Amino acid sequence: MCIENLRKSVKVPRRAAFALALLSGIISGAALAQDFTSMQMKGVELAPVKVDVDGAAKRLAKGVTFKTISNQDRDDFDTKAFAGYHAYLKSTYPNVTKTLKREVLGEPRPYSLLYTWEGTEPDADPVLFYAHMDVVPVPEESRDQWKQDPFAGVIADGYIWGRGVLDDKNQVQAILEAAEMKIKEGWRPRRTMYFVFGQDEEVGGAEGARFVAETLEKRGIKRFNFVMDESAPLMPGVFPGVSANTALIGIAQKGFISLELAIHGVGGHSMQPPLESNIGMLAKAITKLEAAQFPYRIHPAIREQFRYLGPEMDSSKQPMYAAVAFGKDGEITELEQQFINEMATTDVTRAMLHTTIAPTIFNAGIKDNVLPPSATAVVNFRPMPGDTPEVIIEHVKKAVGDDRISVRDISASTPATAVANPDSDAYRTLDKTIRQIWGNDLIVAPLLSIGGSDAKHFQARPFAPDTFTITALQLESQKEFAGFHGVNERILVEEYGKSIGFFYRIFDNINLN
Repeated sequence: MCIENLRKSVKVPRRAAFALALLSGIISGAALAQDFTSMQMKGVELAPVKVDVDGAAKRLAKGVTFKTISNQDRDDFDTKAFAGYHAYLKSTYPNVTKTLKREVLGEPRPYSLLYTWEGTEPDADPVLFYAHMDVVPVPEESRDQWKQDPFAGVIADGYIWGRGVLDDKNQVQAILEAAEMKIKEGWRPRRTMYFVFGQDEEVGGAEGARFVAETLEKRGIKRFNFVMDESAPLMPGVFPGVSANTALIGIAQKGFISLELAIHGVGGHSMQPPLESNIGMLAKAITKLEAAQFPYRIHPAIREQFRYLGPEMDSSKQPMYAAVAFGKDGEITELEQQFINEMATTDVTRAMLHTTIAPTIFNAGIKDNVLPPSATAVVNFRPMPGDTPEVIIEHVKKAVGDDRISVRDISASTPATAVANPDSDAYRTLDKTIRQIWGNDLIVAPLLSIGGSDAKHFQARPFAPDTFTITALQLESQKEFAGFHGVNERILVEEYGKSIGFFYRIFDNINLN
């Protein structure tokens, strides 16, 4: 029995049919590879949207000038910048302001925005689009590397330049641009639509998105039909062996935890140093920790990812990708080990295989001839499912093997999320909309996101099982992608117009099912 016949005969989703086939012995060896066929959607017609691209670009460029920076020190928060950006959005999108209910939420600081667009069918499951208004700082030592001032809101050489234009004000304002267009046309959604714009995504979202998610849950929302947040943009050459343009839809993300390692001892004069200094002992601890990497394993989202990516890749490696796609937790097979070896060759794909360890801060000393009495370091981890803070702390203590080093959790740690279902109407709606705007000559596939986004605060609740992440923007190359948190952040004016078109189309599509 072929998989499609099996699926139709019992009326179960595609991946459930494969699981049933595996258990019943239908798929094995050569048959596994034989059924490893393309999952790409076919026959979607281009549906470009006429957008006031020049006007929209100028509005986004102006939005960049508001320095809505999220600093690690939460007391260093520019309330005037956020209030100014709020006022700017309110006046720039007057139809949205008149038509949608607008609330300012957050705890302890209320600077996140919640817009509610009431649908014509109140009983239909609502949808939610998320983006964040805050941006990362621009280090002073990098200022001379910028071709344009990062907060000037410059349009030059066909690009909109500035901090936040890529991450993530482009998505904030593309959503509002599309809504403004729809309202002018007299359009109303069938499903109630929520727009949530967070204030502190770059530092974990504890004040903004978390509070908004809790608020919506308390208001009695039982289930969202669809939640969308930012993640990877469309881009060619993301994975080894995939040169084609790809649109990767996040279906899960790793967790987040930061630990402080510290040692407190005796300081003194540098003219008579001890055999082991506090700095030396802490540096040795970090070196031991980096040598004690967490083991590699294949996340369920990776299996989904390569069920979609694998058939489009090197035909000689199809058995390996099929083994990953249809594999299950337990002992790593020979083909899966080959896959792990290949994925481990780049930083991006290696991070998808295990809980990562990243020392990010080291502090000690105030003067060149004084031995510091203490030293501290911060290590950031992005956990795989099951690697709880307790598991990670125990791993660190065992690796360091020095009771003089204390370890404590200093973050609002979050676990890895559940895996959204790519065999769902919500995923297919995203897939279809992407192809309506950017065409069929690209690969659309699920993604395990190695970074974090505020989607986790919604996906952690029962009301948002179908939470997906993607930045609806086409980048030309990895060079542009380096603008995320880097220098010369920029997007093409023309592509920003397509982003607006994407939201315009998806508003229609999510209200059809």
